[in-house]
Amino acid sequence: MTGTGEEQGRAGPPLWWARRRDAVGDAALGAVSAAECAWEGIRFSEEAGIPVAAGVLFGVVVGATLVLRRRWPIAVVLVGIAVAPAEMGFLLSVAGMYTLASSEVPRRIIAALASMSLVATFVVMYVKTRGDVEADPTLVLALSVFVAVALTVPPMLLGLYIGARRRLMESLQERADSLERELSLLADRAEERAEWARTEERTRIAREMHDVVAHRVSLMVVHAAALEAVAVKDPARAAKNAALVGDMGRQALTELREMLGVLRAAPKPVAAVAAVAANGSVEAVVRVVPAAVAAGAEDGPSLAELEALVGQSRAAGMAVEVVVHGDGAGAGGGYAAEVEQTAYRVVQEALTNCHKHAPGARVVVRLAHREGEVAMQVENGPSEGPVAGVGLPSGGNGLVGMRERVLGLGGVFVSGPTDAGGFRVSAVLPVR
Repeated sequence: MTGTGEEQGRAGPPLWWARRRDAVGDAALGAVSAAECAWEGIRFSEEAGIPVAAGVLFGVVVGATLVLRRRWPIAVVLVGIAVAPAEMGFLLSVAGMYTLASSEVPRRIIAALASMSLVATFVVMYVKTRGDVEADPTLVLALSVFVAVALTVPPMLLGLYIGARRRLMESLQERADSLERELSLLADRAEERAEWARTEERTRIAREMHDVVAHRVSLMVVHAAALEAVAVKDPARAAKNAALVGDMGRQALTELREMLGVLRAAPKPVAAVAAVAANGSVEAVVRVVPAAVAAGAEDGPSLAELEALVGQSRAAGMAVEVVVHGDGAGAGGGYAAEVEQTAYRVVQEALTNCHKHAPGARVVVRLAHREGEVAMQVENGPSEGPVAGVGLPSGGNGLVGMRERVLGLGGVFVSGPTDAGGFRVSAVLPVR
């Protein structure tokens, strides 16, 4: 059975120490009860006409049953009711009723045993009082009721209160433990979200660095190769290529400085992500990450700069055709900033790959503004005639970066060789 000590359910000494303390207390209480019943057993032996030793032994056995009150409270109460006619076991009855009321025994059993104890005490008291004194029967009845209620109801009410208080403390402790586990889980999730946000930000910066550096430097290499080829035969063209290389280099340096300046300035979205990581708020991380991505796209290129991008590739000697379908808002910069930048970067990286892997090939850039989406496609044919490559290295991150950008906005990305021997890159982006 469940113990009845007030200390159960609250933070305190170790469990083994609490159990040992309860056992010592029950043993002391049982010894006192045994001594009381043994003393009352002397009078009982005289009234019952049995040897005194038998009466004392009987009292000791009855009183000692109180040590079992925590394990078998029902049995202890029944013993107290059974010995009520012998007028012994006052402490046994009171402590047993208290223990029973504070235990986990069903309330209907507690009520039944309390009623039995009340009736037994009343009957014994009434019989004893009526036979010992000459008094008004009404007074005897009232006195018997008072004694029966005084010996039964207060211990029962106190036990009910202590039991309810213990159960409340246990419930509060369980809720506190559950809340602590939930907070720990939320903190772990917040850390995971923050780490995910930092990874996403690093990936985004890596994509931007790759797109800016790879495209500009690829064009510089192409112009440098052309400059080397015509330096002696066509000085005018060599000077033009040299000027283009210088322009490309300055543009690349400008874009790199802007990006490094953004990183050094710790923009608000990135700072917000760091603050969220420190505070451990899952909901805030979920709100901040999309804002960081959107803010990072606000200062990026747009579809309005697509013609300039294609013009750079044409200046490098590539034959590029641009086909635009529809009159979408994107041509004037009306799409969301992240859609504009992603579409631009897809075309830019595809043109860079054409410079690397298909020098001299004819390239077609298609842009379609549709209802609720914008589609782009860059397709190159096979190289027309023997064209010497310029030795541009490939890191293998171009297609991966394009796919990550498109899928991050909920779009569709497809790439692969064509039947004619070329290569095609296609992407569709939702504009809402």
